Amino acid sequence: MRISEILRRKGSDVATVAPETTVRALLATLAERNIGAVVVSSDGAAIAGIVSERDVVRSLHARGAELLDTPVSAIMTAAVRTCAPDDRVDGLRRTMTEHRIRHLPVVDGGRLVGIVSIGDVVKSAISELATEREHLVDYLQGRY
Repeated sequence: MRISEILRRKGSDVATVAPETTVRALLATLAERNIGAVVVSSDGAAIAGIVSERDVVRSLHARGAELLDTPVSAIMTAAVRTCAPDDRVDGLRRTMTEHRIRHLPVVDGGRLVGIVSIGDVVKSAISELATEREHLVDYLQGRY
């Protein structure tokens, strides 16, 4: 399965915030959209970074409450791993596991076109296993 198939099923909507957005506003966005990370982007297409709940928690522990009025650019991950729509999900699964990444922006032609979470990857694996199981049962029962 390719990343484009996941995006086709879930949609290509990506939550973004500008680099100067405060951590307080970021938390409101995460809560309102019930998500765990957002892409940091000035224009919604180019990626400046990514910031997650985990980044906020770690920074809050280190800096205290004044963090809430800090821009997200101060806590974001600037070196963002990305994937392409044509990438295979099994390769993405390895990348996410090895590097302990929960969210990967999808980029096509230098533009942000989606985001894939570890939950999306797990759902696709379950779907593939269910389809394979159905084919095996059909084969064993002589339905081919």
